[in-house]
Amino acid sequence: MYIEGRLPRMILLSFLLVVLIFMIFPFFIMILTALRPLSEIFRFPPTWFPQTWRWQNFVDIWTHVPMSRYMLNSLIVGIGATLLNLVVSIPAAYALARMQFAGQSIFRNIILYTQMFSPIVLIIGLFKTMASLNMLNTYQSLILTYAALGIAFSIWFLTSFFKAIPIEIEEASLIDGCSKLGVLFRIVLPMSLPGLVATTIFAFIWAWNDFMIALTFMSKPEMQTLPLGIYSFVGQYMVQWHYLMAAAILTTIPVLVLFLYIEKYLVQGLTSGGIK
Repeated sequence: MYIEGRLPRMILLSFLLVVLIFMIFPFFIMILTALRPLSEIFRFPPTWFPQTWRWQNFVDIWTHVPMSRYMLNSLIVGIGATLLNLVVSIPAAYALARMQFAGQSIFRNIILYTQMFSPIVLIIGLFKTMASLNMLNTYQSLILTYAALGIAFSIWFLTSFFKAIPIEIEEASLIDGCSKLGVLFRIVLPMSLPGLVATTIFAFIWAWNDFMIALTFMSKPEMQTLPLGIYSFVGQYMVQWHYLMAAAILTTIPVLVLFLYIEKYLVQGLTSGGIK
């Protein structure tokens, strides 16, 4: 949409600036808190900037808690859940986009309805199921749960991309001797790369950031993920805010790097999905 006139443009830019400040402010406070010594956090009157810049906080958190172990656990769970999600959702989305079968619209609506329930309402049932299968405190329990809860969104998201690919391209490939599976891997998936990237990002972030399901399934300290590890800085009588914020920044960095690396694919995937 093109905004004509200087005044409307100034109003729009002012509004965007306020929104930007509102979004950045929590991260600004998080960074400044991570760089303070504990004695400055509760000082009154408070100051915007630390009087003593304590970069040592980012070193201390690796000795106070097993951060490397937490990060490894999160990577294993995040990558495993994302791969499993894609392995299941890609053929399901392709079938919805290209095949006709009885009950197709009902199946599509059921997938949509499953997204209306919060995972919290399922957590007791999931816990009992994992306990009966003796899968508590295992990577498999989180990988299966995160993948299962994210598959519905992935199917819906990928289906719109697969439908946008002209069917004539696939028919020409079949005439040339390519199999259905070959069409999917050689034609459809490369042409749906933005959608695949966006789906991968959403699936990974969902598994990387979750706290409640990991808290329910993982009671052993050596099996806990990063969100649970960060929570260990919250004690019974005191919260170590400087370490808590430093650990939160380190937790954000991998996702931020991933976003920056594939930003163009992500934006293209989201906008294409909106147009379709």
